[in-house]
Amino acid sequence: MSKPKRFELALQKLRKRTSTASLGFETTEEIGCLEGLIGQQRAVEAMEFGLDVASKGYNIFVVGDHGSGRTTYSLDQLRKRADKLPCPDDWLYVYNFANAGEPMAINLPPGMGKKLSDSLTELVDELKTTLSKAFENSQYEDSKAQLVKEFQEQVNGLMESVRNWAQEKGFSIKRTPQGFVNIPLSQSKDEEGNVVSKEMQQEEFEALSETEQKQLQTKSEDVSQKTLEVLRKIRDHEKSLKEKIKNLEAEICRNAIRPYLSDLKTQYGKGDKIAQWIDALTEDIIENFNIFIAAARDENADVDFSRYSVNVFVSNEPDAGAPVVHETNSTYYNLVGKVEYESRQGYLYTDFRKIVPGAIHRANGGYLVLDAEEILRQFMSWEALKRVLRTEELSIENLGEQLGFVPVSSLRPEAIPTQIKVVIIGSRWIYYLLNLYDPEFQKLFKIKADFDVDMPRTKSTEHQLACFVASYVQKEGGLHFAADGVSEVIELASRLAGNQTRMSTHFNQIEEILVESVAWARKLSRKVVTSDVVRKAFNAKRFRSNLIEERIQRSFENGQIRIDTEGTAIGQINGLTVLDFREYMFGHPVRITANVFMGQEGIVNIEREVKMTGPIHNKGLLTLSSFLGRKFAKEMPLSLSARLAFEQTYDGIEGDSASSTELYALLSALSGIGISQSIAVTGSVDQFGNIQPIGGANEKIEGFFRCCSYRGLTGKQGVLLPKQNVINLMLDHEVLDAVGKGLFHIWAVETIEQGIEILTGIPAGIPDGEGKYPADTIYGKVMEQLKTWVEKSHRLKKGEMNNGKGEHREDASENGD
Repeated sequence: MSKPKRFELALQKLRKRTSTASLGFETTEEIGCLEGLIGQQRAVEAMEFGLDVASKGYNIFVVGDHGSGRTTYSLDQLRKRADKLPCPDDWLYVYNFANAGEPMAINLPPGMGKKLSDSLTELVDELKTTLSKAFENSQYEDSKAQLVKEFQEQVNGLMESVRNWAQEKGFSIKRTPQGFVNIPLSQSKDEEGNVVSKEMQQEEFEALSETEQKQLQTKSEDVSQKTLEVLRKIRDHEKSLKEKIKNLEAEICRNAIRPYLSDLKTQYGKGDKIAQWIDALTEDIIENFNIFIAAARDENADVDFSRYSVNVFVSNEPDAGAPVVHETNSTYYNLVGKVEYESRQGYLYTDFRKIVPGAIHRANGGYLVLDAEEILRQFMSWEALKRVLRTEELSIENLGEQLGFVPVSSLRPEAIPTQIKVVIIGSRWIYYLLNLYDPEFQKLFKIKADFDVDMPRTKSTEHQLACFVASYVQKEGGLHFAADGVSEVIELASRLAGNQTRMSTHFNQIEEILVESVAWARKLSRKVVTSDVVRKAFNAKRFRSNLIEERIQRSFENGQIRIDTEGTAIGQINGLTVLDFREYMFGHPVRITANVFMGQEGIVNIEREVKMTGPIHNKGLLTLSSFLGRKFAKEMPLSLSARLAFEQTYDGIEGDSASSTELYALLSALSGIGISQSIAVTGSVDQFGNIQPIGGANEKIEGFFRCCSYRGLTGKQGVLLPKQNVINLMLDHEVLDAVGKGLFHIWAVETIEQGIEILTGIPAGIPDGEGKYPADTIYGKVMEQLKTWVEKSHRLKKGEMNNGKGEHREDASENGD
């Protein structure tokens, strides 16, 4: 069976090679390292523009596949930008002396937060000694004693005056444990005739007349009222004494601590807020100086000085530039911070020192890098991030306060203003879903940096990829690559891209090849990595992943799965399918059969009837009926029943890449012409018979090649594929060797007519002016078969009608009798 040579592909069409001479070096030791990113101009420009714009909402969403270098590049660019930016302020949380439940947030120049914390620790230690000595000074005791003496003199004078006044009224004032008591005085003369006043006894009082008793009671009330007034004055003097002692202590304390607090304010109090807090700190120390004295006199005294410390919430190094924070675990608390609690005897306690920063706090004034999948997976994290970007401030709120049924009293730290550029790295699906379902997304992330999956393969980009290899060698300290080794890497990059004119930008996969090639070169005691070592590394990697492929191949070899690779068969053809396990993708042949017979059911796919096919496959199947109708049913109805089946397939089938294969099987079954079983076919077909491209071309060809290799290459075997897929061919070297020896062939066709001629060795046929095909062509035989069935169908229908009329006449005569 001869096959048209014009459709067979030349060897150089099957894999685009990279000339070592065009690279211009012998080993990667001779070339420089890579600078920047290869083949991602769109993403690079978007990233640069997004970083240049400081306006609100111009955050960046980096779109790309895993392993495309999107994270590494983003972090590198951000760090380069951050080094040139000023370092942001430190942020502190301090005790709020006015309201302890609302800690104050204070910013200081970078690096000053830790210094202030250390200074306050030293201040507390120094004040213990200073205040203790200040109040041990005799001047304090003398001044205090003088104030007390003055107070006593004032009290004595007041009491003396009230006693004298009471005596004039005829009463004596006596002090008892129950208070002051007024006792009336009685007068008598002593032996010398002097008038003597003595306290009236109860008997004497009762001996008085009622009128006299009432007069004494009235006078006693006056004395009591006067005494109360004097006592009020004494209390006022006592308050005044306490105030004077307090002022004295405050003055002594102020004078003692003034040098220390002045230095503190001079060093750190340039901002209004920190200056106000230092003033409040000063007054609180003065008010609570006793705790310093107690701590100085007793080292074991339980005294809490925490209010005089600071929580260095965010600390930055002055020369470090702006921060770049890559948060890989974007939980709510890791993102926005939290207030921690400490358990003491079964109770939970907290204070301003327990406030912990989140990634947004640490990235404030710089850049925050997040993973889209991770932040969307965490409860409330996405909403918290949007709120910060929307309001440009961050309040720390524990989730328990938001979700608890009973409000719990806790700290409410002051909100911190934010100025931050957020870069989120995610897949295209997530980007489009957020655009569709989150109305705020477009307002907050206005820049899309889209990483392509591949890049053009030109001399320039090939050289850049060679520089990438050199960069890897320098970074990892590995063996250098020879020029032919780099050429092999470039060709593998094109294979990963599935295109001769493109190279993959999945640099993690390319780096895996480099790592494993270096490992094999060392194992083989090579000084440089050559092309054969790269191939060995690639084949070894494939071997580690191809267990399932090997088991399927074993089924072909032992005949459990029937595949014919020689001879011809009517209504039977070898199709090609691909199994994709992400880490490894491979192709293998599948036997497709077609049976045709008279009827009106049309084309029926057995897998479709049992719901084993997907919608795209079903669409391809319906296309076949349209093609047959266009070719053969313009002058007569298309009257046939056909059954198509993917033999020995027990899983779901999807895709239309076998639609042309199914059509070839149908044409063979209708024409009665056998199809070469040494050829496997792939390709989609449209309603006009044009062959359309498919995916996985390399894997499909290599899968059938391995099947044929086991049974022995005859020189007649090969694969028929769409011409549009020629650009996708980057076939394995073992296939190229077989093609070079004439043991295996690749044909590329554009139409069904070209393909059926290769498969059968008989032309499809060209209709004449009346639309008839030559009898010795495929289409002529198909037309003849369909025409025969139509004529038989008409004769059968006519016979049925005649039988029906005869029965009717017989019934009528019986009725007449």
